[in-house]
Parts: sequence; C-alpha cells; structure tokens
Amino acid sequence: CMNVRGGYNIMLQGRPGASLEVLPEPEALHLPLASERFSFTDVRVADGQSVLPGQVLAKDPSNYSVPLLAPRAGRVRLDAVEGHITLEEITHAPEEPYHPDEDAEHVARDMGSAGMRRYKLLGLGAWQFFYDAHTQALPDPFGTPQAVIVSTLRLASYVARGDVQLHKRLSSFTRGLEHLQSLLEYEPIYLVMPEIDSQFARQVRETLRGYAWVHLVQVPLRYPGGHLAVLARGLGLKHRPDKSVWGLHVEGVLALDRALTLSRPCTVRIVSLGGPAVRSPVHLKAMPGYPIDAILDSRVDGDALRVIDGGVLAGEALPEQRRGLSVECAGLTVLPEHQEREFLGFVRPGFDRRSYSNCFGSLLRRAFPERMTTAMRGEGRPCISCGFCEEVCPVSIMPHLIHKMLYQDELEVAERAGTDRCIGCGLCSFVCPSKIELCGELIEAQETIRRELHGAETPDPAEVAP
Repeated sequence: CMNVRGGYNIMLQGRPGASLEVLPEPEALHLPLASERFSFTDVRVADGQSVLPGQVLAKDPSNYSVPLLAPRAGRVRLDAVEGHITLEEITHAPEEPYHPDEDAEHVARDMGSAGMRRYKLLGLGAWQFFYDAHTQALPDPFGTPQAVIVSTLRLASYVARGDVQLHKRLSSFTRGLEHLQSLLEYEPIYLVMPEIDSQFARQVRETLRGYAWVHLVQVPLRYPGGHLAVLARGLGLKHRPDKSVWGLHVEGVLALDRALTLSRPCTVRIVSLGGPAVRSPVHLKAMPGYPIDAILDSRVDGDALRVIDGGVLAGEALPEQRRGLSVECAGLTVLPEHQEREFLGFVRPGFDRRSYSNCFGSLLRRAFPERMTTAMRGEGRPCISCGFCEEVCPVSIMPHLIHKMLYQDELEVAERAGTDRCIGCGLCSFVCPSKIELCGELIEAQETIRRELHGAETPDPAEVAP
C-alpha cells in the first residue's frame, strides 16, 4: 500500500449514490467553446450547416488540435448562445464513420501502428481524457511517457466516482487497458485502487490477476489520494518536460476502448449531480452540451443556489453564460446560498457542524454528513500558525508560511518553498480556522511566478470563451 501523506475526508450531505440515470434526448445542445484545459477557437463549421454525430465542430490549436465533436446530428447555430456552438433540430442519426485524413500517412510512416492508434484516439475525442499527471495538461499524443497511471479513485465530493463507472463495464475496462498497453513499448502501467476489501474490489483484482504488465497499487481511501499528481510523486516519478507521466481515470480507459474497439467517437460522459440542494443526488449519463437548466429543473430545491463545475473543494462556480455541459465536466455541485446571518452563531455549541479542529459540540456525536452552504461561518482573520493546513497538505508544503511570504511579495522565497507543488485540492482553505483562501492564493501565485519570474505568457481572458 502506498503511503500517502496528509489528506482528509469530508462527510457532506448530498453524495450521489451508485444509481445511474440516462438523460432523455434534448431539444438542443449548447456546446461550450472552452473548458478547464481546452479553448476551441478553430471553428470548423458554418452557421446553418447540418452535421452528423462525431463530426468535428471545432479544434483547439494550442492542444494538439484536439477536436470538439458533435454528440448528435443537428443544425449548427453559431450565434444562438455566446461562447457556444448550438445544435438544433437534434436527431439520433448514425455516427460519422472514422476516416483518417492525409496526416495519418505521415504518422504511419514515422511511428507505425502504435502511432496510428494514437492518432485515432485524437480524432475520435478519446485523447482529451489523458492528462500529464504532474501538470494536469494534455500530454503530447506522439510523445514517449515515463509511465502511465490509471486511477480508479475520484474522492472529491460530488464528482463522478470510478466504481460507478466500472460497474457492468469491467470487461470494457480491461480491454481498454490492453489497448493502452499496445500504445507503449516497455513503459510501466500503474493501476491505482483503494485499500478496501469489498466484493467488487476483489472481483477487479481477480480479473486483473493475469495482466502481468499492470502494477497494482493500493492507496488509503482518503481525499485527495486518487489525484494523479499525488500518485506520481508517491511512485517516485519526477516531472520531466521531455518525458511526461500519462494519467487517466476510469472514464479515460473506457473511452480508449470505445475508440479503438468500436471506432466510435467518445461523446458521452458519466456526470454526477450532488450537493445539499439536490433532492435525489444521482449519476447521469449525459453528453457535452446538454442543457444545464434541463438537468437542474425539478431536481433541486430553492432559488438562491450556487452551481459548481466539479467538486465542492476544487471546483469552480459556473459562469452565468454557461448553458451546456463542457467536454470535461465530471460533476455538478449545487449548494444553497447563505442569505441570512445566524443569530449569536459564535456562541452556539455546533452540534450540527463539523470542524477539523474538533472544537464544536459535534465531537460528542458519531460521524454524520454535514449540510454545507456557501456561508463562511465567521469572518476572515490573520493567520494564527495553527499548522492545520500543513497537516492535511498531500504534497508536503506549508501553506501558512507561503501565505506570509506572498503577503510580503517575496515571490522568489515562495517559489523555493514549493508553491509549484500545490495541486489545488482545497483542503488548506477548508481547515483554516482564520477563513483564509489559501488554495486560491497558491494557485494565483503559481501563475504570478510563471509570469513575473520566468516570463511565461498569460492568455488573454477576452480570447477565451466562457
């Protein structure tokens, strides 16, 4: 079992169960031209054009021309929603067959059959599920990795879990691992599983027993233990710009199987819908561009809500302009906005709330899921150097010290303190009794250090669609 430092599990209400609901066909799809990693600025269709499923709508020229594919047949509308490609008159037509373009001949000549398979993954939308484990960027599809990490853990609250995606698709998963091995030469593949002894975990281990080229790694079931950067460091795989570490989650291996076994485009995702404001938290089978309003309608309670793209700690609030699911969305978290102040809240014993410092009356209760809101439950105060952020940090940095360095504009010292190692898990901000947004400070400092100390260019926000 890998020894993972730090981490902390947060029990919250609204965690989606293992059930999977298939969403009905929408009247229209609104595909965002931007997501966390991608910006599809090279639009390949015209307004009013009819497209088939799997047809390329746009490409991201800064990310190896990864394509934005049409999930369904329909008619293109470029000006219906700003920052989106809208598909109207949706029909369930046959998918566009895969045809290699003229560039495939050069790939076949230079890299052989393995290169052709990688090129096919890129064209069918499966490569977008790959990550550079250290930087979370899209790796070079034609590069040689140090190793490949496949993580079956998604421990962030309200994000689609790996076990839900594996159920009833274990054969597709193992077939995807075989395809993954065919892309490599002698590079190792590490399959990361939680250190548990459930019936399904035993079934997975038994199924993989004959795969000698898969190195099984077990980690504690503690957030953010399944994060690719944490796993890469735990395995001793150093960051090398010329030779990255590939990382995938369960959905990536399944997409790889779909592309190479069936030659079909990867236009479906499993998305979680959870949070205290959701009536029946559930996992949804959806496609990019599915209207967010249609997903939330009749599934949430209340009017004053905050919708987050991703987990509750590391996700980002959805922009008001966002109308459909992005190609990278793994979950929607819905929290009630806190609009009324609690009378004399500072003197209440807190039997209904939890704290890392164990200073509430809930310490006398058994573990229970807490109802989270957007309330701060206090006000911002100066750092008291309690060390809680250092205890939970999974990458062995000291956020409270870096916070003080940044306050004094000592960027060089903050860089030497390991600011670049922060993975944005959000635990330091969550446990901070002074309500300091430590995680946000560290992420912002990473960009400032790249720009001011190393001369890296920052993309113009006006050029990135919402």
